[in-house]
Amino acid sequence: MARTIVRSYASYDRAAAVVGKLEDAGLPTEDISLVARPLEAVEENAEEGARAGTVIGSGAGLLGALMSLPIPGVGAAVAAGWLIGGTAVGAVAGAAAGSLIGALTGAGVDEGDADVLAETIRRGGAVVAVRAADHQAAQASAIMAGGGPVDVAALRSRYQAEGWTGFDERAEARRDDLSGVVS
Repeated sequence: MARTIVRSYASYDRAAAVVGKLEDAGLPTEDISLVARPLEAVEENAEEGARAGTVIGSGAGLLGALMSLPIPGVGAAVAAGWLIGGTAVGAVAGAAAGSLIGALTGAGVDEGDADVLAETIRRGGAVVAVRAADHQAAQASAIMAGGGPVDVAALRSRYQAEGWTGFDERAEARRDDLSGVVS
């Protein structure tokens, strides 16, 4: 039986480091997902980055399979892995970012937390999701915790203090400093 573990990180770089450690620990690449915004390569070439299917990554492993996706309310995002399989199709077809929230809730994330995670991506953060076999779950969880994930409850409070009531796909993508909300 597999367990799904999802954590959010303040930046793509932090999330990518966690992905590398998960792969180094022997977790299968096909059981790891990453959704992030922004990658400098995407920001520097927004027109190229906005076309779904553009390969961003290089090398082996999950990071070598990164593709750029236009996600409403998030903007140009990079993603790879099982979590976004259906989301990529939805984004290409012009579906709402609810497909990202749907992918997260489908993976077992509470709907309220999925809303915060989508908002975190919109503000420049990243999400890593892992399907770990029972014998690898504790190791995967420890690796992800060691990468300095952001605290979803603290982010929710911070966002709500700004007047945020939930993820809005019509809102402008932005970049926030999320580093101060580490769990």
